[in-house]
Amino acid sequence: MRLPLNLLSLTLSILPGTLAVFADEAYAVDYHHELLGLPKPHTTFFHRPRKEDKASLLYTLSDLGVLGAVHPGTGKVLWRQVLGAENGFLRPVEGENVVASGAGRRVDAWDAMSGKEIWGNAFLGTVKDLEVMESAAADNAPKDILALFEEEGKGVLRKLKGKNGDVAWEYKDHGDDIPLQVSTNVKDVFVVSLHGSAGAYNLKVTTLDPVTGKKITDYTLSTKGDVHAAEDVLLVGANSASPIIAWTDKSVNNLKVNILGKSSSLQTLPLKEADGEIEKVSIHAPELVQSFPHFLVHIHSAVANRADVYHIDLKTGGINKAYSLPKLPGKGAVSVSSQDANVFFTRITENEAVVVSSVSHGILGRWPMTVAKDSATYLHGASEVVQKTPDTYSVRSAVLTSNEDWVLIRNGALDWSRTEGLSGAVAAEWAEIPESESLAKTLEAEAHSNPLSAYIHRVKRHANDLQYLPAYLQQLPSRFITSILPGEAASQKPGILIRDSFGFSKLVIVATQRGRVYGLDAGNQGAVAWSLKAFDIPSGKKWAVKGIWVEQTKGTVTIRGGDGEYVLAEVTTGKTVERTMPGSWPTVQSTAVVDSPSGPWLLPIGVDGNPGDIPAEWAPSASLVVQGKDGEVKGLKFDISGANAVPVVVWTFQPTSGQKIVNIVSRPVHDPVASIGRVLGDRTVLYKYLNPNIVLVTAVSDESSTASFYLLDSVSGDLLYSASHEGVDTKQPITSALTENFFTYSLWSDIVTTTTALPASKGYQIVASEMYESDVANDRGPLGPSNNASSVEPSDIPNAEPALPHVITQSYLISEPISHMAVTQTGQGITTRQILCTLAGSNSIVGIPRTLLDPRRLIGRDPTPLEAEEGLFSYHPVIEFDPKLVLSHKREVIGIQDVIATPAILESTSLVFAYGIDIFGTRVAPSMAFDILGKGFNKLSLVGTVFALWVGVFVLAPMVRKKQINGRWQTS
Repeated sequence: MRLPLNLLSLTLSILPGTLAVFADEAYAVDYHHELLGLPKPHTTFFHRPRKEDKASLLYTLSDLGVLGAVHPGTGKVLWRQVLGAENGFLRPVEGENVVASGAGRRVDAWDAMSGKEIWGNAFLGTVKDLEVMESAAADNAPKDILALFEEEGKGVLRKLKGKNGDVAWEYKDHGDDIPLQVSTNVKDVFVVSLHGSAGAYNLKVTTLDPVTGKKITDYTLSTKGDVHAAEDVLLVGANSASPIIAWTDKSVNNLKVNILGKSSSLQTLPLKEADGEIEKVSIHAPELVQSFPHFLVHIHSAVANRADVYHIDLKTGGINKAYSLPKLPGKGAVSVSSQDANVFFTRITENEAVVVSSVSHGILGRWPMTVAKDSATYLHGASEVVQKTPDTYSVRSAVLTSNEDWVLIRNGALDWSRTEGLSGAVAAEWAEIPESESLAKTLEAEAHSNPLSAYIHRVKRHANDLQYLPAYLQQLPSRFITSILPGEAASQKPGILIRDSFGFSKLVIVATQRGRVYGLDAGNQGAVAWSLKAFDIPSGKKWAVKGIWVEQTKGTVTIRGGDGEYVLAEVTTGKTVERTMPGSWPTVQSTAVVDSPSGPWLLPIGVDGNPGDIPAEWAPSASLVVQGKDGEVKGLKFDISGANAVPVVVWTFQPTSGQKIVNIVSRPVHDPVASIGRVLGDRTVLYKYLNPNIVLVTAVSDESSTASFYLLDSVSGDLLYSASHEGVDTKQPITSALTENFFTYSLWSDIVTTTTALPASKGYQIVASEMYESDVANDRGPLGPSNNASSVEPSDIPNAEPALPHVITQSYLISEPISHMAVTQTGQGITTRQILCTLAGSNSIVGIPRTLLDPRRLIGRDPTPLEAEEGLFSYHPVIEFDPKLVLSHKREVIGIQDVIATPAILESTSLVFAYGIDIFGTRVAPSMAFDILGKGFNKLSLVGTVFALWVGVFVLAPMVRKKQINGRWQTS
């Protein structure tokens, strides 16, 4: 028996790994970029969550207000928390399994391993700084937290107990100073604030007793007009043996440094230029009390960078220059790390990584950079230095690049890279991968040449194609195996854009709030195909993208911003074709894709909803719906006046007094209708109200807590339908979607006893409505006998009322709010649509079948056989979000801003893409995959059956032939 077992083991070992059976195959067709945002230099660090364990984790609080822990070995996110406020603070509690954060009004302590909240506390003001209070005691009590707030223009410092976050003491500054930062050296607590008039601040240092919080003394440092804002203060050293405060003079030639607590120790340190004018100065100092009081000054110019290391004498308070790091070309990043009393500085440039001790200039470790060189430079990072032997060291640095990638470099080699610049997406659009035109052009050229030259050209072309023969032959076995074995075909190679037969491989163009544009390959797990820096957005601002449009025929994408800027780029490479800088054109309020005699284009609409005069050949052929300066909705058409087209207001809609319009939605651009009616169980037909020119307007009133929904005809401005809800919490998300003859919206409302409001229940609700031409089956309504109908003149009778749809409405309770809504799209509209909903509470995306929201569901009874045949079932007031409806499965998809969908070539399938802080994409089949074989289809059994039939025919054919011959001989 040993030989068969060995053969069996050998056979199983050579089978491909795709035959493995997984408990959940849901992650095969979707992809998820689990992002944090760009790490900030002062909120990113390595920290040991377990003191007895040598393993460290990488922590950051990003520019998007996301707190997270990353495994430094793999780059995988271990846990995340969305704090919301973008200007937050994060500090490690040394020796404890705790990290403390302050953002907005809250101060929280988190378990460093699991990310669970240990305690949290909210206050009235805004957190301005956060530090961990070091203690001279040797006990193991949790370390307290110092939190500096700005409340009603006053500075307030609170000491929070490390055990539960309760306030131990509070100090309030009754002056008009602006709180800046807090620091401590165990003996004293220092509060630094901006003192004086705006634009020419001095620095005030207040010394407090760490036990009682009472004021001991204060002094003011004269900056002589060098400090104009908080950003001009380079460093306020925290939790070190000798904390300092530093800033530069106006000419950036000298560095002013004061040791906190010593009013007379203001010292001037000269800054040596690094090949040209100094552009930036940064200071790096340790934050541990037991570390040496050393710091490094990093000086940047446009073409080079250099650094100086200084030592502080604790006895005399003097600051002396110890040594300098050499000037190196290009940009570089410097980071500081501590190990007991030792302080290490890590310098990373495009050519090498160097580790030095703060004590002397001797290089402890130097490694050449093996990272692929590109145009990216290193901005800032956090490092961890490990001493392996007395003479050997190792370093790993998490560094942010100018391409907005977060990379970890270990001893000069790249360990992993995270595309964090993809976070904070504000706009996205689908793009087709252009078909290859080279072969078509070649065949056309051969057809228009003489036969001999065409023949010679074809022979050369075929000979040139032989270079691809080895690769084709290498792929034959894998293609043969994947064609007969269960599972999907092997994924394509990264960086290669190929159209597939099913329409799954498409590009998604994504624009982020930082001015960067990405091209993602949806057919290759959302891999980044290219990235482009469209515009440099100043710090603290966001790119206000007003429109994004892909011109499929030309393979280009146009993105317009709110300041009049726009960029035109190729969808396959990201190469910039045309660019206009901000301020070159008037401010843009919104955009619209319009058809014109010259073709479709992206029309910018200015302030107050006025697109302005445009050339006549570019005039939109259809009417536009815009929003005016007072929030009203207006319908525009363009009249030709000479060489230009002038916008003319056709109609105006203003909601009820006291209401403001918060949202306007229209039918999707691709919204095909497969059937003009709904066939009932008795074979009669309810004809759908199919008006391509309808918009759904949402208006709310904060004072009366009402929400109204208006269905308008965009051509005539007629009000077709309206609904109002009272007791609505207008601070909660109110979303809506419109497709075919169906619209839906979601809100939170309370029970209000009135005679005018619709019947309501308390809680989150989703309301679904269907529009029909008549409430009677087989009736086309008032427009039925008309040969022609128009939204402007719906009847032959002058000034007749518009033909109103018959609307059937039903509401359902849901468990949590819906922040965004979208609708799936398919090629012909045959497949049942799904309503795509983003659930911000559970960080998930669900697809609700339209049949589940059917407003014709039966109330209080079971369906008859004819109604069951139609697909109706009993009404239940609550819709539970079954896990099978969750498109994101177990993944937490945070900060989603919008969801877009596009049809695949297969009618059953729609491609879905969600963007925001995270990126998520998948494909859904609302009516099941009826036009493609699933992964569970046993291709091997089919091939085996066909092969067995062939063998049977091959074996039985001679037998049958012999029997027939023998039979003829016998009859003869």
